[in-house]
Amino acid sequence: MSEERKLRRVGIVGYGNLGGNVTSCFLLFQTHKGQYLSDMILKEGSHFNLELAFVWNRRSEKMENNIPADLQLEDLNQFKEKHADLIVEVAHPQTVKEYGEEFLRYADFMVGSPTAFAELETETRLRKAAETSGKTLYIPSGALWGAHDIQKMADRKTLKHLKVTMTKHPDSFKLEDPIKELNEKAREKRTVLYNGSVRSLCSLAPNNVNTMAAAAMAAHNLGFDNVHGCLVADPSLPDWHIVDIEVTGPTDEKTGQIFTVKTTRQNPASPAAVTGKATYGSFWSSLLLCKGHGGRVFLC
Repeated sequence: MSEERKLRRVGIVGYGNLGGNVTSCFLLFQTHKGQYLSDMILKEGSHFNLELAFVWNRRSEKMENNIPADLQLEDLNQFKEKHADLIVEVAHPQTVKEYGEEFLRYADFMVGSPTAFAELETETRLRKAAETSGKTLYIPSGALWGAHDIQKMADRKTLKHLKVTMTKHPDSFKLEDPIKELNEKAREKRTVLYNGSVRSLCSLAPNNVNTMAAAAMAAHNLGFDNVHGCLVADPSLPDWHIVDIEVTGPTDEKTGQIFTVKTTRQNPASPAAVTGKATYGSFWSSLLLCKGHGGRVFLC
């Protein structure tokens, strides 16, 4: 059997706080990424040479009636017994910090909470773990349009500046103080909640700025300290998530002209949803790309 056709066992870490299964594309907007991915693998995995190895959730009762009992992992420390080829984290940045290094000893690892890497020690440890084990540390692009182009510029060191602006309705944010308090007051008019380095923002909005964290990993020559993040609450956008990306490249020495790219991604979203509708499909596409790319970080 060729490597392309090899059956890959996928473990899902994180199943969310919402009950119920995803039964149609019309319901996926209201569910957790772990529920969506688990359901996709159970229903369509055979078409892509995938099978579900296990699902773990901090509250195991959320998996009842949705995940077969033999696939429910009660103790995450026993993940090795399930022999997963790929482990997908969609739980919390703390899970990445605590288990990421161990996951990479036994499987490729796709990180759904890249805000964990805002902690430099975590990024360093997991990069080294991937290099040592030969397993791949995958970073899904999610809502980051043009992620691979950004990474290519970073590889060539021609990426000079990167700014990511995320605009959502105040109800779509899950924040920590002091910007939590500012967001609660942003009910009447558009309000800039934060404008500065992505590293400082990640701990304030760990559930909302994974796109920015992915940008910081792609723009590795700039990193979390030098990738600029702007978070905006706009009460006039109840059902949209907007991501604006501004890339600045080199300056032509003769003419003074500067290479720039600006994109705007308008993602439909259910009211108060943290994740936009198109991001679910993007996440599934990212998972399908995780076929083993050696001991390195790979944007998928």
